[in-house]
Amino acid sequence: MSREISSQEIEIVVHGTAPMTAFVARPAEPGAYPPVLVCAELWGLTGEVRDVARQVAALGHVAIAPDLYHRLGADTAHGMAESDANRERAFGLLARLTRDGVEADLRACLAHVREHEDATGKAGVLGFSLGGHVAFFAATRLDLAAAAIYYPGWLPFAGTALSRPDPLLDAAGEIGARVVMFFAELDHVIDAEQREQIAAGLTAAGVRHEEVVYPGARHAFFFPGREPYDKAAAEDSWSRVRALFAAELPPA
Repeated sequence: MSREISSQEIEIVVHGTAPMTAFVARPAEPGAYPPVLVCAELWGLTGEVRDVARQVAALGHVAIAPDLYHRLGADTAHGMAESDANRERAFGLLARLTRDGVEADLRACLAHVREHEDATGKAGVLGFSLGGHVAFFAATRLDLAAAAIYYPGWLPFAGTALSRPDPLLDAAGEIGARVVMFFAELDHVIDAEQREQIAAGLTAAGVRHEEVVYPGARHAFFFPGREPYDKAAAEDSWSRVRALFAAELPPA
């Protein structure tokens, strides 16, 4: 179903911190729609992430994508270009993220769209790479019905991003959402052993989940215009996202 979309950039103040930039997209037709958090890659709130938020809105949701680096005094409201220098900079920023800070930011996003964008009903989350890591974390902390998670790094290990002091996978028992995870067979970040650990951890925790591994695909296969882009994997995964959200995030 094709929908006309409206979108805007907003600022949200979270517990007196520097204003957090977020991008909101929703169907232009008035009405109540379920909210979906959209969690960005290492590069932050880029044009690609904003496009994904629009795609989520076209499915019939209020999508909101936050700049989770806003607390760190960095000018990241519009993301960073991919480069070695920015990669080093971004890893320095993500090392300073905290679980409590990110949780507060995500809760503030949901509160904003519920109050100002007529978002209602069950909520979901969608994330890519670092954003997949954040989406998994969100599913352990927030009352979510659905989590679509693309190639999430660092779940079985402590010490990186939000995996401090313990691996995020250790908190799988807190997840109430239905989870669909998308992996690339040739991912240089997440190997087969990690995929097996993640699957085993979710199974042991009783999480409703599915893991999809795309043969021959590499990390960041979803985004067109990049060298790793895999059209077949991107299209199949998005069809599964649509099905997940349609089943678990019905209109209010």
